[in-house]
Amino acid sequence: MKNNVRGGAGDTTVLNTDARPQDNLYLAVNSEYLDKLEIPADRSSMGSFVQIADNVEKTLMADFAAFANGKKAIPDVPNLTKAVELYKLAKDFDKRNSDGAMPIQDDLKQLQALTWDEFNQNAAGLAKAGFDLPFAVSVDADMKNTKQNIVYFGGPSVFLPDTTTYQSDDAEKLLGVLKEQSVKLLTMAGVAEADAEKYVDQALAYDSRLSKLVKSSEEWADYPAMYNPIASGDFKAKFTHFDIAGFLKNYLGQDVDTLINTEPRYLDQADSLINGDLFDEIKGWMIVKFINGAASSLSQAFREAAFPFHQALTGQPELANGEKQAFRLADSTFSEVVGVYYGQTYFGQAAKDDVLGMIHRMLKVYEQRIAENDWLSQSTKDKAIVKLQALILKVGYPDKIEEIYNRLEVTPASAGGSLYSNLKAAGQASLKYSLEKLTKPVDRTVWLMPGDLVNACYDPQRNDITFPAAILQAPFYSVDQSRAANYGGIGAVIAHEVSHAFDNNGAQFDEFGNLKNWWTEEDYKEFAKRTQAEIDLFDGLKYGPSTLNGKQIVSENIADQGGLTAAMTACKEEGEDLKDFYANWARVWAQKSLEAAIKMIVSIDVHAPGPLRANVQAQCQDEFYETFDVKPGDGMYLEKDKRVKIW
Repeated sequence: MKNNVRGGAGDTTVLNTDARPQDNLYLAVNSEYLDKLEIPADRSSMGSFVQIADNVEKTLMADFAAFANGKKAIPDVPNLTKAVELYKLAKDFDKRNSDGAMPIQDDLKQLQALTWDEFNQNAAGLAKAGFDLPFAVSVDADMKNTKQNIVYFGGPSVFLPDTTTYQSDDAEKLLGVLKEQSVKLLTMAGVAEADAEKYVDQALAYDSRLSKLVKSSEEWADYPAMYNPIASGDFKAKFTHFDIAGFLKNYLGQDVDTLINTEPRYLDQADSLINGDLFDEIKGWMIVKFINGAASSLSQAFREAAFPFHQALTGQPELANGEKQAFRLADSTFSEVVGVYYGQTYFGQAAKDDVLGMIHRMLKVYEQRIAENDWLSQSTKDKAIVKLQALILKVGYPDKIEEIYNRLEVTPASAGGSLYSNLKAAGQASLKYSLEKLTKPVDRTVWLMPGDLVNACYDPQRNDITFPAAILQAPFYSVDQSRAANYGGIGAVIAHEVSHAFDNNGAQFDEFGNLKNWWTEEDYKEFAKRTQAEIDLFDGLKYGPSTLNGKQIVSENIADQGGLTAAMTACKEEGEDLKDFYANWARVWAQKSLEAAIKMIVSIDVHAPGPLRANVQAQCQDEFYETFDVKPGDGMYLEKDKRVKIW
């Protein structure tokens, strides 16, 4: 074995049931479990997170099937009946198959007939109808005054997962699959093959231009870098060919003084991208975006024809069955409604109280650790504690369902509705609701995650943390686990989200969620130095066929570092078994993924792969070495000066 092995000895994607915690904590804990674990044919990965999500989905699918066939009464949850109606529509493949491409014909023909002049005059109408444009305008909280909303501008998404994917060896093959798929979908929808090929070639040419200008995942990971205010007059002056002034007025319904430019590089080149000379490419790009987006809401034949590109990206062997898709569409459209149903039905008050107690314990530990911090000045410590004490806690599911769900309506097949038309209408209603926020104060009670999602989050603009009901189960949390195991699971997750308030992004926002510097200059220099050490700790690590980008994943790694440390401190102070603690920390990150999925995830995810999260963060804690008697020469031994400590 070698000293200073970041991530432990061996390859974390290759199982080893003989591994010792001293050499590779992750493999020692998970190899036996993963050896027996199979990735379902309709998934590209499986593990602790995905298994819980799978179980939640199976439970809810059974409930929705019972609601739909009348075997179970629909509970009195606002708008749940609408979600069931959409599920029934999506599940009716006799209707979907007989309709074929009919539901999309008007929209497809509108795009085919589009001219530059019409596009220029009616781009706002096209956007409101749900068509993709080569730029994005949205409304969200002003990062420097989070009580009010403001307009944000940015570029569009590209066809491949990330701009860096275009430089990979797989790019040509992936784009070839997309081309073949798109031509097939268009011809199935009635477009002449020669025209279909022309549209797709133009779309790929335009996508190539975009890929050189829009932000990469690494760039998006720098959250404050999105905030570039620009006066409306200066913004409009960037466009000489496209009527951006007319677009803004028609899209927003009012004039604005200032916009936030999230992508300066893109805006500087926007005029050369959005003009009549390139309109054939723009139109082809809009058509390809449209057909690939719409196909999944049409017949089974369209669903299958739209699968190869996703399959090439992820390696997933089979398309999910129609019943599963029906539930997922209902769940995604009525996410908060389904989440409230799940929380009310399957999440008890006792569990909520216990988890809230754990959160308050983590906050107390965090406050203590900040107070005793040896590299911050007192003034920065004081402000950090103020931010910590202002943190808003959201556990389980919201008390009230957001207004948008009252606006969504489902038109049944008997009244002329199709799955496509209903999903389109829902998208239009959601966009209208979002744009209306421009004239309203920010609603800080809104939840970012529904109760049935196996995840958690911190929102720097609201300074709140959300723990949906669905994540509060084994291996993260269970009354049947030891307290140490719960600390290594949900305790570390809780403290991870708290740590986001003090990661490289969160640290730049104050207790009200405003982008504001509350650090002394010297303190922030030291924090930046430690942040760079966290970048270096993960940068260049290999995971299967991919190499990690330390800058892209730094905020999540800082949160892991702080989260694991705070949870370990609480566990240690209560005299609990740290072996149990570290074992469950490794257990929650167990995952098995197909090679294609690894490539895609590593290219876009702001999190490090689970196995490396488990090992590298444990390697940075002195208590891990004491607990397992890890010595120089062991695979998990990282020299003291290489161990990163921030929070």
